[in-house]
Amino acid sequence: MIFFTCALPNSSIQGVAMVLCRLSPSIFHPLRHYKLFLQRLPGTQYMCPSPFTSPNNSFCKATSLLTKDTFQAAEALSSYKDRPWDYLDSEEYIERYGTNPVWAGYRRNHKGGIPPQKTRKTCIRGDKICGNPCPICRDPKTIIHHQNVKLLQQFISPHTGMVYDPTQTGLCMKQQKKLNEAINTARDRGLLSFQIPYVEFSGEDFSNSHDAVGSTPSPPSLTSGDTWYYWYSEIMPDDREVAKVKKTYKAYLK
Repeated sequence: MIFFTCALPNSSIQGVAMVLCRLSPSIFHPLRHYKLFLQRLPGTQYMCPSPFTSPNNSFCKATSLLTKDTFQAAEALSSYKDRPWDYLDSEEYIERYGTNPVWAGYRRNHKGGIPPQKTRKTCIRGDKICGNPCPICRDPKTIIHHQNVKLLQQFISPHTGMVYDPTQTGLCMKQQKKLNEAINTARDRGLLSFQIPYVEFSGEDFSNSHDAVGSTPSPPSLTSGDTWYYWYSEIMPDDREVAKVKKTYKAYLK
């Protein structure tokens, strides 16, 4: 048996690779997530123009992936994923945000001088990140969780107790939905305090002293044409509804 080998140019190899990638996208799904993880790491420049490159180049380059700072950032990110509330007490958070909320100073990208009434649906689609992600999507260490009370309090007005509108904070619709669910869960479990509005007593009589809900009085001396209770005479039925009922039960009214 004789085998023939031929050298294909780099363009042909990349074309075949793209076809294989389209036929079996599940093979490269972990690669896209790894690429997205490297892009979100601080201080890392990730360069991977295509799933397959020429033999002279490496498969994917991360200029500072093997540095000590990047490994520390990856370890911190994994630890904050399990305990996201520890990030708000860290020195890294204080150095980046200080005492301001995470959405302070954020400006949305939009056409014209008048912003739209709704923010974008999501900032991350697959392995692509928009140019100006929202305050939660731009920082991978900021994770919305019902136990992350300090983060949730930044999106609640201290005066009214209402959640800030996403047009004010700049959150995308996906993160805003997670935020609302986390706030409701935290309030249900007693982690967030909220004030129930005070309803002043209007002075209406809610007792059972009314004749309609109280004890049945003794039957009065009725004359012809009088009703059993006086409020029955105040109720005037609609003629059209009475006609419909009579037509429906015509056979039984004979």
